[in-house]
Amino acid sequence: METTLTYEAAYIELKKIAEEIETESVSVDVLAAKVKRASELITYCQNKLRSTEQEVNNIIKQMESKSTSNG
Repeated sequence: METTLTYEAAYIELKKIAEEIETESVSVDVLAAKVKRASELITYCQNKLRSTEQEVNNIIKQMESKSTSNG
């Protein structure tokens, strides 16, 4: 069963990986895989934030143009 990754899920997984690495509870054998996954999650979160920022900016522009045309 495949689930869609959300920002919150990615952030939680990223925090868990960071904690495992910081507390040295990750074996050397899986360290590279954990770092690679963390990199993927960081990229996903950055893209999600940029996308959300763009959407919010577009909404604000729409609201501003409506208020100036109504005023």
